Amino acid sequence: MSDDFDYDVVVIGGGPAGYPTAIRAAQNGLKVACIDGWKNRDGSSAFGGTCLNAGCIPSKALLESSELWHRARHEFAVHGIKAGNLSLDLAAMQKRRAAIVRSMTGGIASLLKGAGVAPMFGTGKLLADRVVELTGTDGKVSRLRARHVVLASGSVPTELKSLPFDGKQIIDSWGALELEAVPKRLCVIGAGVIGLELGSVWRRLGAEVVMLEALESLLPMADVQLATEAGKHFRKLGLDIRLGAKVSGAAAGPDGVSVQYTDSKGAQSLLVDTLIVAVGRRPYTHGLLGEGSGVRVDERGFISVDDHCATGVENVWAVGDVVRGPMLAHKGKDEGVAVADRIAGRYAHVNYALIPSVIYTAPEIAWVGQTEAQLQAAHVEFKVGVFPFAASGRARAMESSAGFVKLIAARATDEILGVHIIGPLAGELIAEAVLAMEFRGSAEDLQRTIHAHPTLSEALHEAALAADKRAIDNLNR
Repeated sequence: MSDDFDYDVVVIGGGPAGYPTAIRAAQNGLKVACIDGWKNRDGSSAFGGTCLNAGCIPSKALLESSELWHRARHEFAVHGIKAGNLSLDLAAMQKRRAAIVRSMTGGIASLLKGAGVAPMFGTGKLLADRVVELTGTDGKVSRLRARHVVLASGSVPTELKSLPFDGKQIIDSWGALELEAVPKRLCVIGAGVIGLELGSVWRRLGAEVVMLEALESLLPMADVQLATEAGKHFRKLGLDIRLGAKVSGAAAGPDGVSVQYTDSKGAQSLLVDTLIVAVGRRPYTHGLLGEGSGVRVDERGFISVDDHCATGVENVWAVGDVVRGPMLAHKGKDEGVAVADRIAGRYAHVNYALIPSVIYTAPEIAWVGQTEAQLQAAHVEFKVGVFPFAASGRARAMESSAGFVKLIAARATDEILGVHIIGPLAGELIAEAVLAMEFRGSAEDLQRTIHAHPTLSEALHEAALAADKRAIDNLNR
């Protein structure tokens, strides 16, 4: 490395897009630094970004705990398990969540050091000529010169002007994960992935939950059959999902939060103890780009990049939530690894058509590829196979027989075009579909793949058979 550069690669952001970028770049023999400015509520610094500190990991911890509580109250008796008088210790539940987060974020710091990456806490600002201005947690400012700079600053919750966060009664998704008591009445604005997961947690723990969704349909990005089935189960859980409900404002007071919205019946209002605003996320670029950086930001706030995550400024890249595409941790990780390999002169590729989506509710929801509606709009002829978990011996034994696996294949070539799952461990089952589709596998390929019995994965096998009306265990084939 030339004396003119401090590092081969400086990564700004240590979340699920940034830290894998740094590790892979170091694995490729490059000198790397990774800067992260995350601050926890107590003022401590940590790597991992939103995903590990205030998103994916803590939410899954609470989803698991709340699901066990729900099952103990409503399902264990069916198994012959008499649990007696149950009591909820929310403080212990939250302590477990926090411990998992600390362990995971501390693990990332160890991974960075183990790979030879220089971890740096503070904020990074890109200046001209790939100079990064680092403001440390102590306020000290220094400058790093890099051959390559990777921007991975992530995203933050979208705040509505009519619903400003107060951190107490009107909160974002992070605040919703750290509630110290179960609200009696809870309102969630937004019935998307984040809203449904948070609503599920607090509903299981005893809150009355109303969800206000401005759109007229639930989960419009998912296959219609999948979304319809999901709606049935969410309502069975007790989530009061109100579609076409456009919130106009809210006011916090001593009696709670008064929420005003309009629907097909006109102006409406409701009073709740806590209001969670979960209407999505926006890219975070505050203080990231200094004068002369040359990096462009589009009208939606995303950093402009090409198909290879290059910004158009020489040797400056951007990955993860701060660029186009779905705001998913695994998408950002793949982009970061690909960029690190490109920097090293290696082959890299991200297949944006096969990024799986998962909603960790109960039942879980997962999908990859195209929906029926998308294929119809593209005038592609297809065939469909559906297998219900009610016909799965393993699912029945687990007392988790809700949902189905749906497989869509091209009628002409038999290539698998989409797989949509709602049911037990859908997030795990979707991996087989992604792998098959990555190799452009056909429904017949899955039909001829032996699946162990009894397993949940047999449902995917049967769905593939059902596409050709050859299912064995599905009476409705």
